[in-house]
Amino acid sequence: MEGNQRWVRGDLQQPNRDPARRQVVAHEQKPFGAVLACIDSRVPPELLFDTGLGDLFVTRTGGEAIGPVVTGSVEFGPLTSGTPLIVVLGHQRCGAVKAAYTSLREGKPLPGNLPAIVTALQPAYEQVASAGSAEATDAMARAQAELIANDLRSNPELAPLVAKRDLAVVSAYYSLDTGAVEVLSGRPS
Repeated sequence: MEGNQRWVRGDLQQPNRDPARRQVVAHEQKPFGAVLACIDSRVPPELLFDTGLGDLFVTRTGGEAIGPVVTGSVEFGPLTSGTPLIVVLGHQRCGAVKAAYTSLREGKPLPGNLPAIVTALQPAYEQVASAGSAEATDAMARAQAELIANDLRSNPELAPLVAKRDLAVVSAYYSLDTGAVEVLSGRPS
């Protein structure tokens, strides 16, 4: 979060981004966090948290849609390297969430493999549709981050680490307007 504060202020340190760091991590990595974020080009976790090479495991899917391969990718850091933090990062004006919301609301399927994203985002849609939020797509992006974080906290492989406080699973929301990341749930103690 300190890195995000630097991003918001425009006071970037851009740590661990030089040839010396490349040599340090060339043979072994020990990231301090794993981030599941959207594919959106405006939301690169390494930049908005002002981190560098070897600092984060990053998995990106449309609207943080999750399935077995994505779950395995997110599990990788905590289960193999002892990574103590997972952040599920939703964001403002998410195109994938907006497309899924519209598809579900209007009953119009999307082309190609995009229906798989719609299906993955349906629980968040149902949560928001029943609440009748005025800012439905942003509410859905927040709901998606929280639902996925909750799923990861109760994941059979990760739950024991969470219970022992060896792992924190945080849901968060990124504002495109301000650059700030807001923790929604799971803040480490």
